[in-house]
Order: sequence, then structure tokens, then C-alpha cells
Amino acid sequence: MSVQEVVGRWLRLVVADAELSPYLIGVDLERLGAHLAAGLAAAVDGQPATDPWRGFGLSEEQHRRIVDYLAGVLWALDVPDERIARARRTFAGEVGA
Repeated sequence: MSVQEVVGRWLRLVVADAELSPYLIGVDLERLGAHLAAGLAAAVDGQPATDPWRGFGLSEEQHRRIVDYLAGVLWALDVPDERIARARRTFAGEVGA
């Protein structure tokens, strides 16, 4: 499965979340998806990446839930735990951790 397909699944979960979906009103999901795909590809390869979600004004709890959705998608695809952990750290704002 490509990174874009993973991000597509991830975004569908976020859009389906009644509390998170209002933050995406008017957002170009294709553009956001491209940013997320680039960040995810870098993160799982151990490269520095930024978290586009930080600009949405989410609470820490909401942001954690978005990262949990990503981890769930990766886990369901049998991505190695080390790569899931890297992705979680990156999108949790722990770049370089």
C-alpha cells in the first residue's frame, strides 16, 4: 500500500470523527494529504518531518486522537512497530525524539 493510500485511510478516519471534522471545513484535503504523505514518508524512514496538524488549533487531546488514528492504520497494515513509533513521534511533535 502506498503512503498516499495510508494517508487516505487516515484522513477518512479524521473526517468521520464528529469532533475533528469541523476543523477540516474549507480545507483542501488533497493538499493536506500531500503534506501528510510527505511527512509520513520521511517519518517512517527516520528523516526529519513537520506536523501539518499543528496549524489547525486542535487541543492536545484532539491532536493525540489524530495521531492514534494514524497508528491504528499503520498497525492494521502490519507496519513494523519501530516505524509506527517514528511516525507517532513525528506527528506528536517529538521530532528527533
